[in-house]
Amino acid sequence: MNLKYYLDKEAFDKTPDGAVIATGETIDNPDGLHLANTDKPLRWVAKKGSADDWCVYAHLIEHSAEWILAHGDKVCTKRNIDNILKITDEIWSKYRF
Repeated sequence: MNLKYYLDKEAFDKTPDGAVIATGETIDNPDGLHLANTDKPLRWVAKKGSADDWCVYAHLIEHSAEWILAHGDKVCTKRNIDNILKITDEIWSKYRF
């Protein structure tokens, strides 16, 4: 359930502004996104912004990616994002915390 998506400069640059970069599923615990430590399954969505930036949103798995982008929780801890994405330092510098 915790497959890591690799995001490098080439993939980031090819993604249009406002587009979803990746989406996936994980668990709400220290090995996943660890938002509230509920052990419930979560869906996460990584989205590219319009200012050469990006961020990750997450919520319970029963919600769609579209719902999560509009209403989900923004993931603000690098350690949690490292559990779901493999990211180069250059792309990390573009994360919108």
